Amino acid sequence: MTEETKDTENTAFRNRRCPSGSVSSERKVRIQKAEIRMMKTVRQIVQETINTVYPKYYPEGAVSFFLAHHSDGRIRDDIESGNVYLLYEDEVPAATVTLSGCHIQRLFVLPEYQHRGYGRKLMDFAETMISDVYGYAEADSSLAAKQMYITRGYKETEYHTVRTDNGDFLCYDVMRKTFKDSNTEV
Repeated sequence: MTEETKDTENTAFRNRRCPSGSVSSERKVRIQKAEIRMMKTVRQIVQETINTVYPKYYPEGAVSFFLAHHSDGRIRDDIESGNVYLLYEDEVPAATVTLSGCHIQRLFVLPEYQHRGYGRKLMDFAETMISDVYGYAEADSSLAAKQMYITRGYKETEYHTVRTDNGDFLCYDVMRKTFKDSNTEV
């Protein structure tokens, strides 16, 4: 990997644009497995989305917890394990998802790319990958994402609360979707 390759990835992220409107046939959208050189891009998508969206749903301590939870070490480990994917719009990174076994994790779409169907595209991709091996998919759902999971047929299987370092509480659900046409055991 050359410095030029790193610079191209980072420049595309920094210079991303926000065209108005929904996804059109003119936009090229692709999903690619992340490489270690893309770690900074994944981190930026995660942190920017958490910092912009999560304060609408959670207290400050919970937002800080999410930021710490999605640490560089965890992102690096997941990339090195081949579990992280990036969605690009016109060669600009716009979203990310991590797959670990039957678990969908770290699904984030940059705020300026939300409401274009990219979360749905990543979920379609994730569910296809998972259903090839497992009879179900699971996700730990933030309050911000819960309705999306319910709409896609996920059911709540567990409810958790975590007390953060400053005493705030973080609440989330474990969601599960069983695939009807699966030949795998549940």
